[in-house]
Amino acid sequence: MTESTRPTVYIETYGCQMNVSDSELMLGKMVASGYDEADAPDNADVILLNTCAIRDHAEQRVIGRLGEMKSKMKKDAVVGVTGCMAQRLGPQILKRAKHVSLVIGPDGYRSLPLLVENARRGVRATATDFDLEEHYEDFKPRRFDKVKAWVPVQRGCDYRCTYCIVPTTRGPERSRQLDEVVRETREIVAEGMSEVVLLGQTVNSYTDGIHDFADLLRAVGAVDGVKRLRFTSPHPNDFSDCVIAAMAETEAVCEHVHLPMQSGSSRTLRRMLRRYSREGYFECVDRLRTAMPGLAMTTDIIVGFPGETEEDFLETLSAVREVGFDDAYTFKFSAREGTPATRMPESDTISDEVASERLARLIDTVRSGTRERNLGALGERREVLIEKQARRGGLLQARTRDFKTVIIPGEIDMIGTYATVELTGTTGSTFTGAVVRERVSLPMAV
Repeated sequence: MTESTRPTVYIETYGCQMNVSDSELMLGKMVASGYDEADAPDNADVILLNTCAIRDHAEQRVIGRLGEMKSKMKKDAVVGVTGCMAQRLGPQILKRAKHVSLVIGPDGYRSLPLLVENARRGVRATATDFDLEEHYEDFKPRRFDKVKAWVPVQRGCDYRCTYCIVPTTRGPERSRQLDEVVRETREIVAEGMSEVVLLGQTVNSYTDGIHDFADLLRAVGAVDGVKRLRFTSPHPNDFSDCVIAAMAETEAVCEHVHLPMQSGSSRTLRRMLRRYSREGYFECVDRLRTAMPGLAMTTDIIVGFPGETEEDFLETLSAVREVGFDDAYTFKFSAREGTPATRMPESDTISDEVASERLARLIDTVRSGTRERNLGALGERREVLIEKQARRGGLLQARTRDFKTVIIPGEIDMIGTYATVELTGTTGSTFTGAVVRERVSLPMAV
C-alpha cells in the first residue's frame, strides 16, 4: 500500500489529560498499523471519539457530536466511541447510535486495529473488560504536543469518593514500573521535549511494589534533559514527608501543585468520602508551602453536593480565601448513575438555581483572589517555556514554572524554547510579558 492510499484515522478527545494521553496511544497504534492521521472527521476512514464520563454535560456533548457527524462523515467510515463514557455505557451506545460500530473502554486499545478492521467488514463490537496488567508499555504514542509530554504512571483509582465515576470507568489502581517510566522519559527528551507531566488519578499514591512516588520524582527528575517536571492529580492524603522532600529537593519539580479540595466544609467532605477534613487539607497545604516557599496552588471545587447547606458553602468560600489559590476549576455537582451520591435522600438534592448561584459566587471569589495576587506580581521577571501560538495573532503563549500563563510577542520558531520575561500586565488570570532574555532548549522534534 502506498503512502497516498493508506486509510486515515481521526481522533477527537474529551476530558482530562489522561484521555489526551490515551488518544496519543491509540493514534500511535493506528499509525503503526498502517493508518495516517486525518486532521478532520469529514473524510476520515475511521473516526474515534475518546470520551469523558465525569459529568453528564461531557456525555451530552459526545451524544450531540455523534449526531453532527452522522450526516457529514464518509458513507463507509467506521465510527468508534472510546474512553470512560464507552466503559460506562457499553452496548447502550450501539443501541442508541446505529452508525457507531465500536465501543472500547480504556483497557481495550490493544485490540483497536483488529476491531476496526472487523468493523469495516460490518462487525460491530464492544470491548469494556478491565485488564489490571495493561499499561501499553510497547505502544509508541503519537504525541499531539511537541513541547511537553503527558506520561501516565498509574491507571484506575481505589478511593471511591461518593460522587466519582472513575473507579467504575477505569477500574482499581495499578502503577507502572519505575524503570518503564524512566525509559519513556528518556525517549521524550530524545524527541526534543524538556517538560514531563506525570499522570494518575491519585498520582502521589503511586507504587510499583518497590518504589513510591518520591522515588519516581527523583528518578524522572534525574533524567538528563528534563528541565520541568509536573504531576496531576494528587490526593491530599498521599503527600508523605518523603514525597514532599523529593519535591523540594528535585530541581526539575515545578513550584506548582494542583491539589483538589472539592469542598471547604468538613461535613461535606465526609459525605463526599474524601477522607480528610478541612483542617487536614489546610495542614497538607502548610506542609507543602513550608517545604517549597512560594508554591503556587490550584484546585478543584464542587458546589451543590447533596445536603450542602449555605453554611457549608460559606466554609468553602472562606477556605478559598485562606489558602489563596492561584486558580480553581469549579463545577456544579453532577449526579452519575452508579455512584453512592445518587442514593442519598432526595430531600438532600440542591436545586440547579441554588447550585448555579453558589457557583457564580465561588467563581467571583476565586477570580478576585487571583487578580489581587497577579497584580502584585507585575514587574517580576520569570522563566517561561514557550508552548504555542496564542489565540491573538502574532503572539505566543508561554508558561512559568509556577503555572502562570504569559502572552508574549514572538515568532513561531520560539515555540519549545525558554525565555526570561518581565510581567507587564494582567487580565486577572493571564499575564502579558516582554522578553528580556532568551535561551534555546533542546532541538524540537520534526
